[in-house]
Amino acid sequence: MKTGHKVALYGVALTVIFGGTWAAGAAAGPPSTTIGEEAAHGGHETAPSRVPPGLSVSDNGYTLRLKRDTSLSFDIAGPDGQPVTRFAVEHEKRLHLVVVRRDGSHFRHVHPAMAPDGTWSVPLSLPDAGSYRVFADFRPEDGPRTTLGADVERAGDYRPDRHETSRTFAVDGYEVSLSGELNSGKASPVTIAISKNGKPVTDLQDYLGAKGHLVALRAADLAYLHVHPEDSADVKFAVEVPTAGQYRLFLDFQHENVVRTAEFTLTTHEEDGHGH
Repeated sequence: MKTGHKVALYGVALTVIFGGTWAAGAAAGPPSTTIGEEAAHGGHETAPSRVPPGLSVSDNGYTLRLKRDTSLSFDIAGPDGQPVTRFAVEHEKRLHLVVVRRDGSHFRHVHPAMAPDGTWSVPLSLPDAGSYRVFADFRPEDGPRTTLGADVERAGDYRPDRHETSRTFAVDGYEVSLSGELNSGKASPVTIAISKNGKPVTDLQDYLGAKGHLVALRAADLAYLHVHPEDSADVKFAVEVPTAGQYRLFLDFQHENVVRTAEFTLTTHEEDGHGH
């Protein structure tokens, strides 16, 4: 059980569906950009695409253009090649940014600020050496919801983390547990319970207009999905993953005016009881 990040989700229901047909490991590899110790993150549901969300630097006519700076900065080029400056508000923000190292560690979900010229920027330190995936999740006004991805690098001695199956997470006196199995190709019921100092937490605060947020990443290629809970009092959500394999799940919630994240690692489980 890892500690030190954050935790999530009691008393809400989530439906998680990965859209499209995904070939395991078939990631589109955009060029990497090196930045010092800064980067950022965000997320939402996305429109159907030729590739899974987040695997391509360009989709739906839009392109993510990262820039070198002391902080992470970028713009979104539209079909005409010019920076997009008009975005629809989704879950109280015009753009969500997620950064995670390619081994599934050091997850961050933040909301950068946009300058009048369409340049987004946010300070965020990259804690350890390695390649990090940056996901920009947005919807231009009068455009489709889109998630784009590109890589940034932090130089140094890279030591990848290995993630074994993990169903519990603890931080700041909270304990989060997950029960249920992921079954490829169909919705799988998963239940989350959270307590603090041994007592159930039942008074989560709204964060970005919801009681909880989920980012799911397929370990083989970091194919991306971000959803928000249904308006429900159940401690249950349904996850539909397209392929067998390992998945990293990150849950955000706000309690006592602090946003925390719980992380879990699950491998798909088939009806014969053998994981894949």
